[in-house]
Amino acid sequence: MRMNKEKYGLLFILMVSAIAVGTVLYQPPISQDPAYHRFRDTRTILGIPNFWNVMTNLFFLLAGIQGLRWTVKAGSDRLLTELKLAYYLLFAGLLAVALGSAYYHLRPANTTLVWDRLPMAIAFMALFALILGEFISIRAGRLLLWPLIVSGVCAVLYWHITELAGRGDLRFYILVQFLPILVIPLILLLCKPTFTKTSGYWLLLFSYLLAKGLEHFDAAIFNLGAIVSGHSLKHAAAAGGIFFLVSAYRHRQPTGRRS
Repeated sequence: MRMNKEKYGLLFILMVSAIAVGTVLYQPPISQDPAYHRFRDTRTILGIPNFWNVMTNLFFLLAGIQGLRWTVKAGSDRLLTELKLAYYLLFAGLLAVALGSAYYHLRPANTTLVWDRLPMAIAFMALFALILGEFISIRAGRLLLWPLIVSGVCAVLYWHITELAGRGDLRFYILVQFLPILVIPLILLLCKPTFTKTSGYWLLLFSYLLAKGLEHFDAAIFNLGAIVSGHSLKHAAAAGGIFFLVSAYRHRQPTGRRS
């Protein structure tokens, strides 16, 4: 009976995914809004422009290092050895996010934003492959890891090339970033996990949504006292989700499910 429920759950997830993909691709091309680059906190400190938006990327660096250290030491009772590369790609991607985002915030523009989005796409897709492996099928996670990584990279490059051609199109990147955020909660709810402590994934999702909210209210938060902006806090919140995830990884145990 459980298997039937899981099969129905997977069919529902596939249906939701297909509707989401169709809805996004049905839209006309979406170009990058130039206002995206106009962050409220532009203070130069120690000769570094946009100081706090640049320096708060250290949180991603620390989160990536912590995750890589855990991956090196963890045994098969904490991770899927068949997908160890995906764990490495997730946390190495965060190191690259720290560098790419810092570079972007030094000179915010479409030409530098691409170096922020490329490592983010890699980290997102590695995480998605891990969740597929841990909750649905190890084989699916392994088979889809590189197609997901390549699709993420191609989505960013496609956006960048179309922007350079004067007809920017963010639709594929939107799918790379937001489709996993839509699908992952369904997987967590409808599929049986390989390990305990799935709360780590829920906290990561909550931290991501909090980060997006802080990003949206960038100027409003800074205007409260000109202390810190919403975008700087966004970096801290998003990296905090990774710290929560790694902490859950360290304390989780196998459930006995292997598929």
